Amino acid sequence: MANWQIEGQYMETCNCTYLCPCAASNLTAQPTEGDCKAAIAMHITKGEKDGLKLDGLSFVVMLHSPHAMAEGNMVVGLIVDESASDAQVEAISAIATGAAGGPMANLAPLVGSMAGVERRPVTFDVDGMNFAVKAGELVDQACEGVASGVRPDEPLFLENTVHPVSSRLALAKATRSIFNVFGINWSDTSGTRNAHFAPFAWTA
Repeated sequence: MANWQIEGQYMETCNCTYLCPCAASNLTAQPTEGDCKAAIAMHITKGEKDGLKLDGLSFVVMLHSPHAMAEGNMVVGLIVDESASDAQVEAISAIATGAAGGPMANLAPLVGSMAGVERRPVTFDVDGMNFAVKAGELVDQACEGVASGVRPDEPLFLENTVHPVSSRLALAKATRSIFNVFGINWSDTSGTRNAHFAPFAWTA
């Protein structure tokens, strides 16, 4: 039996110009700005760890890679919805850092330092192919899916990726991407930056 399992919806924005080369190169390409700043937002619709329910909670994994991701030395920090109890924060931290195994454990060897955990009110809004996430004053990001020319009501997808959240990512452009936390600072509203979204299901 699994020690934990969570499922829900994810979205992220980063500072790379669309289309971000990281996922498309198995993390070996240089980010378009030389470094990578990303906010990986997750909303748990259903989940538990060791019998502790995690339903309805959201969290954001903040990431900074000073060069190509595969080269490592990433800085990672975590923002957890302030409505979570101390025990829920501990459970989500173990899952989000890979300490409890699961998909994020595959990323752990590339992490040089953990920047810590912040607690803020986190909102995660979805309207079709439009996503918006806020985490207090620390993160404010939104994206719009890049519509398929074949099925305009669906996004284009990137398949079979090494991305820890999902191997199938919808392609999107960030309409707003603002970070100010853990020394990761970025602000862009040009509509030219990269984003992704996908449903996720993790277990370990």
